[in-house]
Amino acid sequence: MVSENIDPYIFIVILPEILLLVLAGLVLLFDILWGEHNRRSLGWLTVGGLGVILVTALLITRPGDEAQLVWGGMLRHDWLGFIFKLIFIFGAGITVLFAMELPNLGRRGEFYLLLLVTTVGMSFMASAANLIMLFLAIETASIPLYILAGFFKMDEKSPESGFKYLLFGAMSTTVMLYGFSLLYGFSGTTDIYTLAAGMLAGDLPLALVLSSLLLVMVGFGFKVSVVPFHFWAPDVYEGAPTPVAGFLSTASKAAGFAVLMRFLLAVFPETIPYWSSILAIVATATMTLGNVLALAQKNIKRLLAYSSIAHAGYVLIGVAAATTLGITSAVFYLIVYVITNLAAFGIVAAFSRIVGSEDISAYAGLSRRAPGFSWATLVIFLSLAGMPPFGGFIAKVLVFAAAVEAGLVWLAIVGVLNSIIGLYYYLIILKVAFLYRSDDEEKPFPISQTYRLAFVVLIVGIILLGTAFAPWIAWSGTAALVLF
Repeated sequence: MVSENIDPYIFIVILPEILLLVLAGLVLLFDILWGEHNRRSLGWLTVGGLGVILVTALLITRPGDEAQLVWGGMLRHDWLGFIFKLIFIFGAGITVLFAMELPNLGRRGEFYLLLLVTTVGMSFMASAANLIMLFLAIETASIPLYILAGFFKMDEKSPESGFKYLLFGAMSTTVMLYGFSLLYGFSGTTDIYTLAAGMLAGDLPLALVLSSLLLVMVGFGFKVSVVPFHFWAPDVYEGAPTPVAGFLSTASKAAGFAVLMRFLLAVFPETIPYWSSILAIVATATMTLGNVLALAQKNIKRLLAYSSIAHAGYVLIGVAAATTLGITSAVFYLIVYVITNLAAFGIVAAFSRIVGSEDISAYAGLSRRAPGFSWATLVIFLSLAGMPPFGGFIAKVLVFAAAVEAGLVWLAIVGVLNSIIGLYYYLIILKVAFLYRSDDEEKPFPISQTYRLAFVVLIVGIILLGTAFAPWIAWSGTAALVLF
């Protein structure tokens, strides 16, 4: 049940977004006031601010048992949006820690400003209850990401990365917006939670409903990089600054899935058998293509890009199940995936900064050169592969269980087979790091304090999500229940 919120304290509902904008203003101010030698402190200001915002959101803006429509029905304050807001803020904070050590990134106030603005857009995406609000939120999240992907102007690959991302994003957004316009024309409303009733009252042919669904899915498919809208990801991830690529592959993807789950179950509840079948086929293609193409990669960022595509397929298994367990498994998978993949790109950022290479072959001898760093790499990639006792194992078990419960046994089998393929290429990286020798084994491998802090937080998270997973699954289940 949903009630219209007329509480004068509705500003509390969007307090995280307000604080993010205040923090962005402070970053701009101190970027002007501080000299070049103090610019690195902008990172600590941003991380500290994001930490305060995260704690404030947990203590003050927790939703009640009953979802609330606020700001004229533009936003829905519920557990799904709340959990994803926390994910985005956390992801932004870790990204800042990884970016601080890169002089061309961590000493630029505009980088932190763009990161904070895109986080605001993602937060509104997760809570949007109106087509207009949803479109504005998607654009607020996307435009800064286009700039961030091409942030290194002097690097040939980075501007190309940003330009490709912009072109593909503009094209997919155009198609999605046309789908939104059809939905408005069919129902006479832009309220996501009354669109279904409006279309049902209009007694629309099934072909028209499915056509609008497919058009909207183009935009959502691009955001989460599923087949056949995946082709931008490898080039963009390779060319973008590594911390930005990590944020793109995690927070941006999570935002897309938050919108996808809410939109499908709110707007198309009468056509679940149809879109469930479509998503099952897309999940199969996405997992298979992502894992198979990852096998041939020599550049670790391109490998992680195809790995990211494959993981989008695993999440789609839970969405395709279209049950409470399915959505619970998808939300939990995204929590695990954000933490683990941020750590994976952090490994790449730290290694390439010291060694100057993103080739997998450059990781030879890592276990002898940096034992602690190599063991962190082991934990991260085994979790991505879905091995116990790490979070990735529990996440995969949940999505496969959801598929079996929904009668999609064949999809669960496909997921298991793809997990075996994924394990193979993750083990290739670990084999190079632990078994191969290198002439550089005696060279120092300094890891900065910011990287150490980020890795400790992420590794602890990966282990907790694989061992003490009950509270996280309970939160995911609470978020799933608001959609049914």
